[in-house]
Amino acid sequence: MKTGNVINLKFDRPEQRLVDLFKDLPVANIDDALGRMSAVNQEIRPMNDVKLLGTAFTVKVAQGDNLYFHKALDLAQPGDVIVIDSMGSKDRAIFGELMAGYCRLRGIKGIITDGPIRDYDDISTYDDMAVYANGVVPNGPYKNGPGEIGTVISFGGQVVRPGDIIVGDKDGIVVIKPEEAEELANKVEEIHKKESSIIETMNKEGTYIRPWVDETLNKLGAEIIK
Repeated sequence: MKTGNVINLKFDRPEQRLVDLFKDLPVANIDDALGRMSAVNQEIRPMNDVKLLGTAFTVKVAQGDNLYFHKALDLAQPGDVIVIDSMGSKDRAIFGELMAGYCRLRGIKGIITDGPIRDYDDISTYDDMAVYANGVVPNGPYKNGPGEIGTVISFGGQVVRPGDIIVGDKDGIVVIKPEEAEELANKVEEIHKKESSIIETMNKEGTYIRPWVDETLNKLGAEIIK
């Protein structure tokens, strides 16, 4: 496959049941189960109060340009999350209300970009489609290209493949490989249950028992001065 100015629609989306495994799981717990190395850069923040869950439809654009995102609007499928790699640009909005509103009509579950957006007052009120970006700026984008659709991209320090599972909440976004989804979901459930039990005990008894703290300090030879 050539690089630049390519549109690849030949990729597999995971079964919906695999996506749904992460519907009610906190992103922090998912990231813990992934070795605490799978969250995107913290500069990419939620622009509204909607949880993010869907299948990655990847788009790569030139900085400050949204030609290939315009094409993606008509190619992405309901349930997709459009993931836009704009190389971390900050000077020009990648999209605003018009493009985001069209995505809502088409059943897109989310738009996430490592660039900025505009029309924040409108987008921040959405209650049915998640939007993440690295900021807000009124400057509009160019529409010249080049770009790519349906290719492997770099997004907020993570590699995203078309068809990956994207999950996000107010803590941030994680990227999940579909082939790891079932095993990962089981691990996350265990972590979530364990944390819930700790919180319940803490609230009831006022204790937070964690012997590993002193064990680790003893191994380090920590000196306690009284």
